[in-house]
Amino acid sequence: MLTHLPILQVIVPLMAAALCLILRHPRLVWMFTLSMSGLTFLISAALLQQVVTSGTIIYELGGWEAPWGIEYRIDLLNAYLLLIISAMSTVVLIAAQTSIENEIPKDRHVLFYILYLLSLTGMLGIVATGDVFNVFVFLEISSLSAYALIAMGKDRRALWAAYQYLIMGTIGATFILIAVGLIYQMTGTLNMADLAERLPEVAHTRTVFAAFAFLIVGICLKLALFPLHLWLPNAYAYAPSIVTVFLAATATKVAVYLLIRFTFSVFDLSFSFTTLPLQTLFVILGLIGIFAASITAIYQRNVKHLFAYSSVAQIGYMIVGYSIGTATGLMATLLHVFNHALMKGALFLALGAVMYRVGSVQLNQFHGLGRQMPITMAAIVIGGLSLIGVPLTVGFVSKWYLILAALENGWWPVAVLILLGSLLAIVYVWRIVEVAYFREAEAGSIPVKEAPMAFLLPIWLLVAANIYFGVDTQLTVSVAGAASQSLFGGSP
Repeated sequence: MLTHLPILQVIVPLMAAALCLILRHPRLVWMFTLSMSGLTFLISAALLQQVVTSGTIIYELGGWEAPWGIEYRIDLLNAYLLLIISAMSTVVLIAAQTSIENEIPKDRHVLFYILYLLSLTGMLGIVATGDVFNVFVFLEISSLSAYALIAMGKDRRALWAAYQYLIMGTIGATFILIAVGLIYQMTGTLNMADLAERLPEVAHTRTVFAAFAFLIVGICLKLALFPLHLWLPNAYAYAPSIVTVFLAATATKVAVYLLIRFTFSVFDLSFSFTTLPLQTLFVILGLIGIFAASITAIYQRNVKHLFAYSSVAQIGYMIVGYSIGTATGLMATLLHVFNHALMKGALFLALGAVMYRVGSVQLNQFHGLGRQMPITMAAIVIGGLSLIGVPLTVGFVSKWYLILAALENGWWPVAVLILLGSLLAIVYVWRIVEVAYFREAEAGSIPVKEAPMAFLLPIWLLVAANIYFGVDTQLTVSVAGAASQSLFGGSP
Protein backbone atom coordinates (compact mmCIF):
# COMPACT_ATOMS: atom_id res chain seq x y z
CA MET A 1 0.00 0.00 0.00
CA LEU A 2 2.85 2.40 0.83
CA THR A 3 4.10 2.25 -2.76
CA HIS A 4 0.74 3.60 -3.98
CA LEU A 5 0.62 6.63 -1.69
CA PRO A 6 1.33 9.17 -4.49
CA ILE A 7 -1.76 8.14 -6.50
CA LEU A 8 -3.89 7.62 -3.37
CA GLN A 9 -3.20 11.28 -2.50
CA VAL A 10 -5.30 12.26 -5.53
CA ILE A 11 -7.67 9.28 -5.85
CA VAL A 12 -8.99 9.44 -2.25
CA PRO A 13 -10.67 12.90 -2.52
CA LEU A 14 -11.76 12.22 -6.12
CA MET A 15 -13.56 8.99 -5.21
CA ALA A 16 -14.91 10.60 -2.04
CA ALA A 17 -16.59 13.30 -4.16
CA ALA A 18 -18.46 10.59 -6.09
CA LEU A 19 -19.44 8.72 -2.92
CA CYS A 20 -21.01 11.89 -1.48
CA LEU A 21 -23.78 11.46 -4.06
CA ILE A 22 -24.68 8.14 -2.44
CA LEU A 23 -24.59 9.34 1.19
CA ARG A 24 -26.73 12.44 0.49
CA HIS A 25 -27.48 13.39 4.13
CA PRO A 26 -25.66 16.74 4.74
CA ARG A 27 -24.22 15.98 8.19
CA LEU A 28 -23.15 12.49 7.15
CA VAL A 29 -21.53 13.91 4.01
CA TRP A 30 -19.70 16.51 6.12
CA MET A 31 -18.30 13.84 8.45
CA PHE A 32 -17.27 11.70 5.49
CA THR A 33 -15.61 14.67 3.72
CA LEU A 34 -13.74 15.61 6.90
CA SER A 35 -12.49 12.04 7.37
CA MET A 36 -11.36 11.77 3.72
CA SER A 37 -9.54 15.09 3.94
CA GLY A 38 -7.93 13.85 7.15
CA LEU A 39 -6.83 10.72 5.30
CA THR A 40 -5.18 12.83 2.56
CA PHE A 41 -3.33 14.69 5.32
CA LEU A 42 -2.01 11.42 6.77
CA ILE A 43 -0.96 10.31 3.28
CA SER A 44 0.88 13.59 2.64
CA ALA A 45 2.63 13.36 6.03
CA ALA A 46 3.73 9.80 5.17
CA LEU A 47 4.97 10.97 1.76
CA LEU A 48 7.00 13.80 3.30
CA GLN A 49 8.53 11.40 5.82
CA GLN A 50 9.35 8.94 3.03
CA VAL A 51 10.96 11.65 0.87
CA VAL A 52 13.04 12.98 3.78
CA THR A 53 14.38 9.50 4.58
CA SER A 54 14.60 7.89 1.13
CA GLY A 55 14.70 10.68 -1.47
CA THR A 56 12.44 11.45 -4.44
CA ILE A 57 9.51 9.07 -5.05
CA ILE A 58 8.68 8.18 -8.65
CA TYR A 59 5.30 6.53 -9.27
CA GLU A 60 4.48 5.30 -12.79
CA LEU A 61 0.77 5.17 -13.57
CA GLY A 62 -0.30 1.84 -15.08
CA GLY A 63 3.30 0.62 -15.05
CA TRP A 64 4.12 2.73 -18.13
CA GLU A 65 7.62 4.15 -17.87
CA ALA A 66 8.02 7.90 -18.43
CA PRO A 67 8.06 9.73 -20.79
CA TRP A 68 5.61 7.34 -22.53
CA GLY A 69 3.46 7.08 -19.45
CA ILE A 70 2.42 9.60 -16.81
CA GLU A 71 4.45 9.68 -13.63
CA TYR A 72 3.94 11.29 -10.25
CA ARG A 73 7.25 12.58 -8.95
CA ILE A 74 7.26 13.50 -5.26
CA ASP A 75 10.28 15.43 -4.01
CA LEU A 76 10.75 17.71 -1.00
CA LEU A 77 9.09 20.68 -2.71
CA ASN A 78 5.79 19.07 -3.63
CA ALA A 79 5.68 16.83 -0.52
CA TYR A 80 5.89 20.07 1.50
CA LEU A 81 3.05 21.65 -0.52
CA LEU A 82 0.89 18.51 -0.33
CA LEU A 83 1.17 18.63 3.46
CA ILE A 84 0.13 22.30 3.59
CA ILE A 85 -2.88 21.84 1.28
CA SER A 86 -4.23 18.70 2.97
CA ALA A 87 -3.64 20.03 6.49
CA MET A 88 -5.42 23.32 5.81
CA SER A 89 -8.29 21.54 4.06
CA THR A 90 -8.83 19.29 7.09
CA VAL A 91 -8.72 22.10 9.66
CA VAL A 92 -11.10 24.24 7.58
CA LEU A 93 -13.62 21.40 7.27
CA ILE A 94 -14.02 21.17 11.05
CA ALA A 95 -16.02 24.41 10.91
CA ALA A 96 -17.63 23.80 7.52
CA GLN A 97 -21.00 22.36 8.57
CA THR A 98 -21.67 25.10 11.13
CA SER A 99 -20.48 27.86 8.84
CA ILE A 100 -22.56 26.97 5.79
CA GLU A 101 -25.80 26.64 7.80
CA ASN A 102 -26.45 30.38 7.47
CA GLU A 103 -24.69 31.00 4.16
CA ILE A 104 -25.75 28.19 1.82
CA PRO A 105 -29.28 26.73 1.40
CA LYS A 106 -29.54 23.26 2.96
CA ASP A 107 -30.43 21.60 -0.35
CA ARG A 108 -26.99 22.63 -1.69
CA HIS A 109 -24.90 21.35 1.22
CA VAL A 110 -24.10 18.01 -0.42
CA LEU A 111 -23.18 19.81 -3.65
CA PHE A 112 -20.89 22.09 -1.64
CA TYR A 113 -18.91 19.14 -0.26
CA ILE A 114 -18.67 17.49 -3.68
CA LEU A 115 -17.25 20.69 -5.18
CA TYR A 116 -14.94 21.14 -2.19
CA LEU A 117 -13.48 17.65 -2.67
CA LEU A 118 -13.08 18.19 -6.41
CA SER A 119 -11.23 21.45 -5.80
CA LEU A 120 -9.01 19.67 -3.27
CA THR A 121 -8.39 16.87 -5.80
CA GLY A 122 -7.33 19.39 -8.43
CA MET A 123 -4.88 21.17 -6.14
CA LEU A 124 -3.30 17.94 -4.92
CA GLY A 125 -3.07 16.68 -8.50
CA ILE A 126 -1.34 19.85 -9.72
CA VAL A 127 1.30 19.47 -7.04
CA ALA A 128 1.80 15.69 -7.33
CA THR A 129 1.96 15.19 -11.10
CA GLY A 130 5.16 15.15 -13.11
CA ASP A 131 3.35 15.76 -16.42
CA VAL A 132 2.75 19.30 -17.72
CA PHE A 133 -0.51 18.46 -19.51
CA ASN A 134 -1.81 16.84 -16.32
CA VAL A 135 -1.07 20.15 -14.59
CA PHE A 136 -3.55 21.81 -16.95
CA VAL A 137 -6.17 19.08 -16.43
CA PHE A 138 -5.98 19.30 -12.63
CA LEU A 139 -5.90 23.09 -12.83
CA GLU A 140 -9.25 23.02 -14.64
CA ILE A 141 -10.76 20.56 -12.13
CA SER A 142 -9.70 22.80 -9.25
CA SER A 143 -10.71 26.06 -10.93
CA LEU A 144 -14.14 25.02 -12.22
CA SER A 145 -15.15 23.73 -8.80
CA ALA A 146 -13.77 26.91 -7.18
CA TYR A 147 -15.90 29.10 -9.48
CA ALA A 148 -19.01 27.17 -8.43
CA LEU A 149 -18.06 27.33 -4.73
CA ILE A 150 -17.67 31.11 -4.87
CA ALA A 151 -21.02 31.49 -6.67
CA MET A 152 -22.75 29.76 -3.73
CA GLY A 153 -22.43 32.93 -1.63
CA LYS A 154 -25.81 34.32 -0.56
CA ASP A 155 -24.86 37.85 -1.66
CA ARG A 156 -25.70 38.24 -5.35
CA ARG A 157 -22.32 39.92 -5.80
CA ALA A 158 -20.87 36.42 -5.36
CA LEU A 159 -22.13 35.61 -8.87
CA TRP A 160 -20.25 38.59 -10.30
CA ALA A 161 -17.13 37.66 -8.30
CA ALA A 162 -17.32 34.08 -9.62
CA TYR A 163 -17.79 35.39 -13.16
CA GLN A 164 -14.76 37.70 -12.81
CA TYR A 165 -12.68 34.79 -11.53
CA LEU A 166 -14.01 32.58 -14.33
CA ILE A 167 -12.92 35.04 -17.03
CA MET A 168 -9.49 35.73 -15.54
CA GLY A 169 -8.95 32.08 -14.63
CA THR A 170 -9.92 30.91 -18.11
CA ILE A 171 -7.47 33.35 -19.70
CA GLY A 172 -4.75 32.10 -17.35
CA ALA A 173 -5.51 28.44 -18.06
CA THR A 174 -5.60 29.11 -21.82
CA PHE A 175 -2.19 30.77 -21.67
CA ILE A 176 -0.82 27.76 -19.78
CA LEU A 177 -2.32 25.37 -22.34
CA ILE A 178 -0.81 27.35 -25.23
CA ALA A 179 2.56 27.18 -23.48
CA VAL A 180 2.23 23.40 -23.02
CA GLY A 181 1.40 22.99 -26.74
CA LEU A 182 4.40 25.07 -27.85
CA ILE A 183 6.74 23.21 -25.49
CA TYR A 184 5.47 19.86 -26.79
CA GLN A 185 5.96 21.05 -30.37
CA MET A 186 9.61 21.81 -29.68
CA THR A 187 10.50 18.81 -27.49
CA GLY A 188 8.01 16.01 -28.24
CA THR A 189 7.52 15.29 -24.52
CA LEU A 190 5.24 16.37 -21.67
CA ASN A 191 7.17 14.80 -18.79
CA MET A 192 8.77 17.48 -16.58
CA ALA A 193 12.00 15.57 -15.94
CA ASP A 194 12.33 14.78 -19.65
CA LEU A 195 11.59 18.41 -20.56
CA ALA A 196 14.38 19.58 -18.26
CA GLU A 197 16.84 17.51 -20.35
CA ARG A 198 15.47 18.45 -23.79
CA LEU A 199 14.68 22.14 -23.40
CA PRO A 200 18.32 23.38 -23.24
CA GLU A 201 18.79 22.23 -26.87
CA VAL A 202 16.01 24.55 -28.10
CA ALA A 203 16.03 27.11 -25.27
CA HIS A 204 16.99 30.07 -27.46
CA THR A 205 14.30 29.63 -30.10
CA ARG A 206 11.46 32.13 -30.44
CA THR A 207 8.91 29.36 -29.86
CA VAL A 208 10.34 28.52 -26.44
CA PHE A 209 10.53 32.23 -25.52
CA ALA A 210 6.86 32.58 -26.48
CA ALA A 211 5.93 29.43 -24.52
CA PHE A 212 7.74 30.72 -21.44
CA ALA A 213 6.01 34.10 -21.67
CA PHE A 214 2.57 32.49 -21.99
CA LEU A 215 3.35 30.19 -19.08
CA ILE A 216 4.53 32.94 -16.72
CA VAL A 217 1.58 35.23 -17.47
CA GLY A 218 -0.88 32.33 -17.06
CA ILE A 219 0.59 31.32 -13.70
CA CYS A 220 0.71 34.95 -12.49
CA LEU A 221 -3.02 35.30 -13.28
CA LYS A 222 -3.72 32.28 -11.09
CA LEU A 223 -1.30 33.61 -8.50
CA ALA A 224 -3.04 37.02 -8.35
CA LEU A 225 0.31 38.80 -8.65
CA PHE A 226 -0.10 42.58 -8.92
CA PRO A 227 -1.44 43.92 -11.33
CA LEU A 228 -3.17 40.64 -12.35
CA HIS A 229 -4.93 40.39 -8.98
CA LEU A 230 -8.26 42.05 -9.77
CA TRP A 231 -10.29 38.82 -9.47
CA LEU A 232 -9.11 38.02 -5.94
CA PRO A 233 -10.64 40.69 -3.61
CA ASN A 234 -14.24 40.13 -4.70
CA ALA A 235 -13.81 36.35 -4.86
CA TYR A 236 -12.64 36.32 -1.22
CA ALA A 237 -15.13 38.93 -0.02
CA TYR A 238 -18.37 37.49 -1.43
CA ALA A 239 -17.72 33.73 -1.37
CA PRO A 240 -19.15 31.72 1.55
CA SER A 241 -16.82 32.16 4.53
CA ILE A 242 -15.54 28.60 4.48
CA VAL A 243 -14.72 28.85 0.76
CA THR A 244 -12.76 32.05 1.42
CA VAL A 245 -10.70 30.29 4.09
CA PHE A 246 -10.02 27.29 1.86
CA LEU A 247 -8.97 29.34 -1.18
CA ALA A 248 -6.92 31.85 0.82
CA ALA A 249 -4.99 29.06 2.55
CA THR A 250 -4.35 26.87 -0.51
CA ALA A 251 -5.08 28.20 -4.02
CA THR A 252 -2.41 30.89 -4.33
CA LYS A 253 0.13 28.54 -2.69
CA VAL A 254 -0.40 26.06 -5.54
CA ALA A 255 0.27 28.85 -8.06
CA VAL A 256 3.50 29.75 -6.23
CA TYR A 257 4.48 26.08 -6.45
CA LEU A 258 3.89 26.07 -10.22
CA LEU A 259 6.00 29.18 -10.67
CA ILE A 260 8.87 27.64 -8.71
CA ARG A 261 8.54 24.23 -10.37
CA PHE A 262 8.60 25.55 -13.93
CA THR A 263 11.32 28.17 -13.48
CA PHE A 264 13.65 26.00 -11.37
CA SER A 265 13.00 22.43 -12.53
CA VAL A 266 11.57 22.48 -16.07
CA PHE A 267 13.30 25.61 -17.36
CA ASP A 268 16.53 26.06 -15.42
CA LEU A 269 17.34 29.16 -13.38
CA SER A 270 19.88 30.50 -15.86
CA PHE A 271 17.19 30.62 -18.57
CA SER A 272 14.53 32.07 -16.27
CA PHE A 273 16.64 34.75 -14.60
CA THR A 274 19.58 35.30 -16.98
CA THR A 275 18.31 34.85 -20.52
CA LEU A 276 15.11 36.75 -19.64
CA PRO A 277 14.81 39.75 -17.24
CA LEU A 278 12.40 37.87 -14.99
CA GLN A 279 14.29 38.69 -11.80
CA THR A 280 14.08 42.48 -12.21
CA LEU A 281 10.45 42.34 -13.34
CA PHE A 282 9.33 40.21 -10.38
CA VAL A 283 11.19 42.29 -7.79
CA ILE A 284 9.49 45.44 -9.08
CA LEU A 285 6.01 43.86 -9.31
CA GLY A 286 6.40 42.21 -5.90
CA LEU A 287 7.37 45.45 -4.16
CA ILE A 288 4.68 47.49 -5.92
CA GLY A 289 2.16 44.81 -4.97
CA ILE A 290 3.18 45.01 -1.30
CA PHE A 291 2.64 48.76 -1.11
CA ALA A 292 -0.32 49.17 -3.47
CA ALA A 293 -2.32 46.32 -1.90
CA SER A 294 -1.45 47.31 1.69
CA ILE A 295 -2.48 50.93 1.11
CA THR A 296 -5.71 49.79 -0.54
CA ALA A 297 -6.39 47.47 2.43
CA ILE A 298 -6.22 50.43 4.82
CA TYR A 299 -9.27 52.06 3.20
CA GLN A 300 -11.54 49.00 3.05
CA ARG A 301 -14.83 48.95 4.99
CA ASN A 302 -15.44 45.24 4.42
CA VAL A 303 -12.98 43.26 6.58
CA LYS A 304 -12.92 40.36 4.10
CA HIS A 305 -11.90 42.86 1.42
CA LEU A 306 -9.25 44.22 3.79
CA PHE A 307 -7.63 40.83 4.32
CA ALA A 308 -8.06 39.94 0.64
CA TYR A 309 -5.92 42.93 -0.35
CA SER A 310 -3.55 41.93 2.43
CA SER A 311 -3.22 38.54 0.67
CA VAL A 312 -2.16 40.32 -2.53
CA ALA A 313 0.51 42.12 -0.50
CA GLN A 314 1.68 38.83 1.06
CA ILE A 315 1.97 37.31 -2.42
CA GLY A 316 4.28 40.25 -3.14
CA TYR A 317 6.55 39.15 -0.28
CA MET A 318 6.65 35.60 -1.67
CA ILE A 319 7.56 36.87 -5.14
CA VAL A 320 10.30 39.15 -3.79
CA GLY A 321 11.88 36.19 -1.96
CA TYR A 322 11.60 34.04 -5.08
CA SER A 323 13.12 36.72 -7.32
CA ILE A 324 16.21 37.21 -5.14
CA GLY A 325 17.41 34.05 -6.88
CA THR A 326 19.31 32.51 -3.95
CA ALA A 327 18.70 29.47 -1.79
CA THR A 328 17.94 31.70 1.22
CA GLY A 329 15.48 33.79 -0.78
CA LEU A 330 13.64 30.74 -2.04
CA MET A 331 13.61 29.27 1.47
CA ALA A 332 12.01 32.52 2.71
CA THR A 333 9.32 32.17 0.02
CA LEU A 334 8.62 28.55 0.94
CA LEU A 335 8.45 29.46 4.62
CA HIS A 336 5.99 32.24 3.84
CA VAL A 337 3.84 29.85 1.80
CA PHE A 338 3.40 27.72 4.93
CA ASN A 339 3.17 30.61 7.38
CA HIS A 340 0.72 32.62 5.28
CA ALA A 341 -1.60 29.60 5.11
CA LEU A 342 -1.64 29.52 8.94
CA MET A 343 -2.14 33.29 9.24
CA LYS A 344 -4.90 33.72 6.70
CA GLY A 345 -6.54 30.44 7.69
CA ALA A 346 -6.93 31.71 11.27
CA LEU A 347 -8.02 35.22 10.23
CA PHE A 348 -10.62 34.21 7.66
CA LEU A 349 -11.99 31.47 9.94
CA ALA A 350 -12.40 34.07 12.67
CA LEU A 351 -14.22 36.30 10.18
CA GLY A 352 -16.43 33.31 9.38
CA ALA A 353 -17.31 33.11 13.09
CA VAL A 354 -18.17 36.84 13.09
CA MET A 355 -20.29 36.31 9.98
CA TYR A 356 -22.08 33.44 11.73
CA ARG A 357 -22.96 35.51 14.80
CA VAL A 358 -23.34 39.04 13.37
CA GLY A 359 -24.36 38.30 9.78
CA SER A 360 -21.87 40.82 8.37
CA VAL A 361 -18.14 41.54 8.27
CA GLN A 362 -18.48 45.28 7.63
CA LEU A 363 -16.07 47.20 9.87
CA ASN A 364 -18.89 49.18 11.51
CA GLN A 365 -20.37 45.88 12.75
CA PHE A 366 -17.23 45.18 14.81
CA HIS A 367 -18.07 47.84 17.43
CA GLY A 368 -17.67 46.27 20.87
CA LEU A 369 -16.94 42.75 19.57
CA GLY A 370 -13.75 42.66 21.64
CA ARG A 371 -15.97 42.29 24.74
CA GLN A 372 -18.85 40.31 23.19
CA MET A 373 -16.69 37.78 21.26
CA PRO A 374 -13.42 37.95 23.22
CA ILE A 375 -12.03 34.55 22.16
CA THR A 376 -12.70 35.13 18.46
CA MET A 377 -11.36 38.69 18.50
CA ALA A 378 -8.24 37.55 20.39
CA ALA A 379 -7.59 35.15 17.51
CA ILE A 380 -7.91 38.04 15.01
CA VAL A 381 -5.46 40.11 17.07
CA ILE A 382 -2.87 37.31 17.19
CA GLY A 383 -3.38 36.56 13.49
CA GLY A 384 -2.93 40.27 12.78
CA LEU A 385 0.29 40.39 14.81
CA SER A 386 1.56 37.45 12.78
CA LEU A 387 0.62 39.27 9.59
CA ILE A 388 2.64 42.29 10.72
CA GLY A 389 5.61 40.08 11.59
CA VAL A 390 5.84 40.50 15.36
CA PRO A 391 8.45 38.23 17.04
CA LEU A 392 7.22 34.86 18.39
CA THR A 393 4.80 34.52 15.44
CA VAL A 394 5.28 32.78 12.09
CA GLY A 395 5.10 36.11 10.23
CA PHE A 396 8.32 37.22 11.93
CA VAL A 397 10.13 34.04 10.82
CA SER A 398 9.18 34.60 7.16
CA LYS A 399 10.20 38.24 7.11
CA TRP A 400 13.42 37.57 9.03
CA TYR A 401 14.65 35.15 6.37
CA LEU A 402 13.34 37.38 3.59
CA ILE A 403 15.32 40.39 4.89
CA LEU A 404 18.32 38.13 5.52
CA ALA A 405 18.19 36.92 1.89
CA ALA A 406 17.97 40.50 0.59
CA LEU A 407 20.93 41.63 2.71
CA GLU A 408 23.01 38.58 1.73
CA ASN A 409 22.44 39.54 -1.90
CA GLY A 410 23.37 43.19 -1.24
CA TRP A 411 19.80 44.38 -1.81
CA TRP A 412 19.56 46.59 1.28
CA PRO A 413 16.99 48.97 -0.32
CA VAL A 414 14.70 45.96 -0.84
CA ALA A 415 15.17 44.99 2.84
CA VAL A 416 14.17 48.52 3.88
CA LEU A 417 11.07 48.40 1.66
CA ILE A 418 10.05 45.03 3.16
CA LEU A 419 10.20 46.60 6.63
CA LEU A 420 8.19 49.63 5.49
CA GLY A 421 5.58 47.31 3.95
CA SER A 422 5.20 45.61 7.34
CA LEU A 423 4.48 49.00 8.94
CA LEU A 424 1.50 49.42 6.60
CA ALA A 425 0.11 46.15 7.94
CA ILE A 426 0.08 47.72 11.41
CA VAL A 427 -2.31 50.40 10.13
CA TYR A 428 -4.99 48.12 8.71
CA VAL A 429 -4.79 45.63 11.58
CA TRP A 430 -5.09 48.50 14.07
CA ARG A 431 -8.29 49.70 12.39
CA ILE A 432 -9.98 46.42 13.36
CA VAL A 433 -8.52 46.44 16.89
CA GLU A 434 -9.61 50.04 17.44
CA VAL A 435 -13.21 49.40 16.39
CA ALA A 436 -13.53 46.10 18.28
CA TYR A 437 -11.92 47.17 21.56
CA PHE A 438 -12.20 50.96 21.79
CA ARG A 439 -15.68 51.58 20.39
CA GLU A 440 -18.88 50.78 22.21
CA ALA A 441 -21.57 48.61 20.61
CA GLU A 442 -24.34 50.72 19.11
CA ALA A 443 -27.20 51.55 21.48
CA GLY A 444 -30.11 49.16 21.10
CA SER A 445 -28.08 46.58 19.19
CA ILE A 446 -28.72 42.91 19.95
CA PRO A 447 -26.02 41.36 22.19
CA VAL A 448 -23.71 38.99 20.31
CA LYS A 449 -22.69 35.59 21.69
CA GLU A 450 -19.25 34.05 21.40
CA ALA A 451 -18.71 31.78 18.38
CA PRO A 452 -19.65 28.08 18.76
CA MET A 453 -16.98 25.49 19.51
CA ALA A 454 -17.11 24.24 15.90
CA PHE A 455 -15.46 27.55 14.97
CA LEU A 456 -13.28 28.11 18.02
CA LEU A 457 -11.54 24.73 17.79
CA PRO A 458 -10.08 25.13 14.25
CA ILE A 459 -9.46 28.87 14.78
CA TRP A 460 -7.34 28.25 17.86
CA LEU A 461 -5.60 25.24 16.32
CA LEU A 462 -4.32 27.64 13.66
CA VAL A 463 -3.60 30.42 16.18
CA ALA A 464 -1.61 27.94 18.30
CA ALA A 465 0.27 26.87 15.15
CA ASN A 466 1.03 30.55 14.42
CA ILE A 467 2.72 30.82 17.80
CA TYR A 468 4.29 27.34 17.97
CA PHE A 469 5.96 27.54 14.55
CA GLY A 470 6.99 31.10 15.35
CA VAL A 471 8.91 29.83 18.38
CA ASP A 472 10.06 26.37 17.23
CA THR A 473 11.18 26.81 13.62
CA GLN A 474 13.23 23.62 13.34
CA LEU A 475 10.72 21.63 11.26
CA THR A 476 9.62 24.35 8.84
CA VAL A 477 13.08 25.86 8.32
CA SER A 478 14.74 22.46 7.82
CA VAL A 479 12.17 21.24 5.26
CA ALA A 480 11.95 24.58 3.40
CA GLY A 481 15.74 24.91 3.46
CA ALA A 482 16.28 21.37 2.16
CA ALA A 483 13.70 21.88 -0.60
CA SER A 484 15.37 25.15 -1.60
CA GLN A 485 18.84 23.61 -1.64
CA SER A 486 17.65 20.70 -3.79
CA LEU A 487 16.24 23.12 -6.39
CA PHE A 488 19.60 24.89 -6.55
CA GLY A 489 21.32 21.58 -7.22
CA GLY A 490 22.58 20.98 -3.69
CA SER A 491 21.94 17.87 -1.68
CA PRO A 492 18.64 18.13 0.24
